[in-house]
Amino acid sequence: MSRLRSASPVADKASSAKPQALDKKKSSTTYAEAKIAAPRSTHERLQATLRRGQEALSPRTLRRLLANLQEVVSPQVSEIEGGRRAQAVAEWYAKAEHEERRDMWLLMCEQFAPDVTRVKSARQRYEAAAGTAEEGQAEISLRRALVSPRARLLQRFAVFPEGMRFLVDMRAELLLVLKADKRLLALDAELEHLFSTWFDVAFLELRRLSWDSPASLIEKLIKYEAVHDIRSWADLKNRLDSDRRCYGFFHPRLPNEPLIFVEVALVDRLSSSITPLLDEAAAPADLSKATTAIFYSISNTQRGLRGVSFGDSLIKHVVETLTAEFPRLRTFATLSPIPGFRSWLGKHAGAMLERLDDKRRSELGRAVGFEPPQAAHLLAVADKPLELDAKSPVRQMLLECAAYYLVRELQEGKPVDPVARFHLANGARVERLNWAGDPSAKGLKQSYGLMVNYLYDLKRIDKHRSLLGQGKVPVSGDIDSLCRD
Repeated sequence: MSRLRSASPVADKASSAKPQALDKKKSSTTYAEAKIAAPRSTHERLQATLRRGQEALSPRTLRRLLANLQEVVSPQVSEIEGGRRAQAVAEWYAKAEHEERRDMWLLMCEQFAPDVTRVKSARQRYEAAAGTAEEGQAEISLRRALVSPRARLLQRFAVFPEGMRFLVDMRAELLLVLKADKRLLALDAELEHLFSTWFDVAFLELRRLSWDSPASLIEKLIKYEAVHDIRSWADLKNRLDSDRRCYGFFHPRLPNEPLIFVEVALVDRLSSSITPLLDEAAAPADLSKATTAIFYSISNTQRGLRGVSFGDSLIKHVVETLTAEFPRLRTFATLSPIPGFRSWLGKHAGAMLERLDDKRRSELGRAVGFEPPQAAHLLAVADKPLELDAKSPVRQMLLECAAYYLVRELQEGKPVDPVARFHLANGARVERLNWAGDPSAKGLKQSYGLMVNYLYDLKRIDKHRSLLGQGKVPVSGDIDSLCRD
């Protein structure tokens, strides 16, 4: 591994300065042509002598890095030795600049792809063996051919103690540039596939987080809270009080990192506002009267695990745990934000106004001061939702638009709102809209302060999933009445 260490970032930076100096001597036409030229593949760069344009690693350093990656996955070395070599690469990576890291990603994509000839041959054999006694063996051969050297390489990185942390963090960084560089899609897909296996719920541990948990773990709750920012230690203590529960999923290779966590309030009715739940001065609720568990915050903590679903299993496990501890609990629901509503209405207010009959359009026009009302008029008055009284036509319009957005606005049969998509896919139904449910600046910016309850009816979860599979969002009667067709 000494060859890899000799290719230090400092040396690479020094060598990268040379082509930049030479570029100054080129004509403007040549420079422009170089600037718009398609990036060279790693196959071309490995055969070259000089670096071109903005390439981070020189061909010589790129060859060294490739050799070290090949040594990691060499069939002649054991898993332990391969893991040790992978750790040395990871140590180089930690010191490398972003563009140098990208070069390593490109090597993983282009130099460790499946053997096209082998895959083609195995597929032809499988197709020819269909319906014969050789079909099973042909399928095995095809499966083996489709396993890329890239997958074996990534598995070696998972061997050393911090290897899983390294891979999750690497993907988090990779995701930031994926749209701009499609060459990296194969590496991302490989990582997502491996993570879906390695982080299967069968390997995860549900753990309660409390005020007595290690300080380092409690600090991570503050860091990763994605729904309602934790403002102080007093705020955090309130969320971990006797009438609250907080649970997280943990993986044995990331023992002190919650992968996802949920905050729960134990109350005696369906919550309509987040304000009392976050009130630090409020006395704890009487647990003997608690009949309802409100999931008011669910936060994924690892961006590198995007696409790996934990939420469904987390909610199921938490419900089972809570039911065992509190047999009186009968209702399991959320108090959820509607993060995409305001931006959606800004684009569709005109279309929603066209759905009104003449009487309601006239009522709304008088309320906003313009007849007939236009989208701009509605949005201007809606910009101060907390000033609207209970009988305001604008308030009623916002509620109807929110219901339509959650229930009727679908893409490929799924709700466009990300939180709705998550809970409905897990078998919940849209139960109730709550006016001024979140009067904070964030709540007003996202959804005019509206929040929604998703109800988990344990006896109807499968039925609700079936409805969603048919492109029908399961809703309560109150929500259904708001969705005027």
